[in-house]
Amino acid sequence: MDNQKNFKPYIPAEKVTPETTVTSIIMGIILAVVFGAANAYLGLRVGMTVSASIPAAVIAMGVIRVLMKKNSILESNMVQTIGSAGESVAAGAIFTLPALFLWATESPDQFSKPGIIEITLIALIGGLLGVFFMIPLRNALIVKEHGTLPYPEGTACAEVLLAGEEGGANASTVFAGMGFAAIFKFIVDGIKAVPSEINLAFSKFFKGYNGEIGTQVYPALVSVGFICGPRISSYMFAGGVLSWMVLIPLICLFGTEAVIYPGTATIGEIFAKGGAGDIWGSYIRYIGAGALAAGGIISLIKSLPLIVKTFGDAVKGMGKSGAADNSRTSKDINFKVVIATIVVLTFLIWLVPAIPVSLLGAAIIVVFGFFFATVSSRMVGLVGSSNNPVSGMAIATLLVSTLLLKATGDIGAHGMTAAIAIGSIICIVAAISGDTSQDLKTGFLLGATPKKQQIGEVIGVVASAFAIGGTLYLLDAAWGFGGEELGAPQATLMKMIIEGVMEGNLPWALVFTGVFIAVVVEVIGIPVLPFAIGIYLPVQLNACIMIGGLVRLFIEKRKMDATKKENAITNGTLFCSGMIAGEGLVGILLAVFAVFGINQALDLSGKLGLPAAVSNILGLVVLALIVLCVVKFSFKKERK
Repeated sequence: MDNQKNFKPYIPAEKVTPETTVTSIIMGIILAVVFGAANAYLGLRVGMTVSASIPAAVIAMGVIRVLMKKNSILESNMVQTIGSAGESVAAGAIFTLPALFLWATESPDQFSKPGIIEITLIALIGGLLGVFFMIPLRNALIVKEHGTLPYPEGTACAEVLLAGEEGGANASTVFAGMGFAAIFKFIVDGIKAVPSEINLAFSKFFKGYNGEIGTQVYPALVSVGFICGPRISSYMFAGGVLSWMVLIPLICLFGTEAVIYPGTATIGEIFAKGGAGDIWGSYIRYIGAGALAAGGIISLIKSLPLIVKTFGDAVKGMGKSGAADNSRTSKDINFKVVIATIVVLTFLIWLVPAIPVSLLGAAIIVVFGFFFATVSSRMVGLVGSSNNPVSGMAIATLLVSTLLLKATGDIGAHGMTAAIAIGSIICIVAAISGDTSQDLKTGFLLGATPKKQQIGEVIGVVASAFAIGGTLYLLDAAWGFGGEELGAPQATLMKMIIEGVMEGNLPWALVFTGVFIAVVVEVIGIPVLPFAIGIYLPVQLNACIMIGGLVRLFIEKRKMDATKKENAITNGTLFCSGMIAGEGLVGILLAVFAVFGINQALDLSGKLGLPAAVSNILGLVVLALIVLCVVKFSFKKERK
């Protein structure tokens, strides 16, 4: 890439084109809410979210350029800027806030569920801090480091928008993915015509060997595997195989007649009642939690030299940010407004009852938030958003804040609630600052006005903050968190960490088993976090993700022209992004049905009376159809 002095954006600074229009704002808000809700559902199921920038950009191009016949690339960019904020706010919120719902369910006499207004305020404060922290950092990290920090997702989004200018958009592919996923999800979880999970228990074939493997039948999981690729998918699947084919059989083999904490019955009784799934719920999730916590901390420690350098360079660059360049492409929100807003948000943290901290504590949260925003921006600039150690930052924040709260005598429900609230703000700050960085990079390459983009980020944060509270309440009312439908793995991990520090009641033997598994995995060179997520989540879920990774591998290994292969992967990614959004939206719709009891009238599982073998075959057929749809739309252009 050109260095910053020689760089010329696609739209020159002296040319003014529409950006912040009624169309772009309304579309952006709709996509922020849609992708925020869809990613909240996905994150609570799988423990990870996916970027909404590219599918939002593609949808914007499809509507603005194709349907409205407008040639306005910066307007499309504004839509994706506003729309992608929803995914980041959702990611930060669902990693932490469901812990409050879990506590309220387990101990209603001590804890109460957070109100929608409280959730909205926490999300709003974290999101706005993340955006306003990035404004003074933009010149230091986006402009001065152009050519050094590639910001992969931001650059890719700019390329997608530029490709749309040259050859039209593939919005139909995203919408097709949404439609097909909606149909499949409704068949599996709406009318329940086929089972959502197919299992093979090895105890039926090998006496005494209580391993189990299987797969779920969901388009979003296949899509996650395709987007993550075969390597990450295989690491997750390997973690699942270790827990379900090695650890669970060993627990059953060595402890059949024993009652081992935290189980409340003998292992033999637990297995007889619920099979490998109940063993996983009683023991393996603690091993997985230890591995996840260790993985987050390891990723943070590995990043420490970069973190220190990043923060120093960014602060030095801030001092030079008052550049003499007054062109359109150099205008940020006024620095006085930025400082005033951050001060107001600091006082708001102090005054909001859901965040029980002193004014000094609020100031410390803001200082920590600025540090992690700087780190997050630099990290996503180098290695992309998917490798941003947000969970590691959240774990470190929770450990420090919980220890401080306990040291000052703030224990029990009050201290635990405070720790989660603090962790939530920091988590959302880290997530939204990374997203804002990618969006500002896209705008820098295209020639957008930074001030207008920053206002767009604020609009997206406000819209998604108001939507996330209702989404969490709806999903909790329909299924509850921590169960089979919505495992909420990250929030459950945060909850366990706080309980472990405050009460000292964790089964530390199991937790440290996970910690040292993570250490071994790191030593042999395997990325810890995807492997640890694989241990923590059911193997059936990991297997479905692995299938998506294999589809991606099939395309990558197929002998064809490099351009056609790249187009196939792009088409597949867009189709899978649409499938994730489609399944998430139908999941929200089914949650509404569950709240009002409509789901029971739709349920055909008991009425069809099909033998288990036939139901499993039908489930495999649906899974095969999902895979065929991904392959077909990946090669859409090639067939034409």
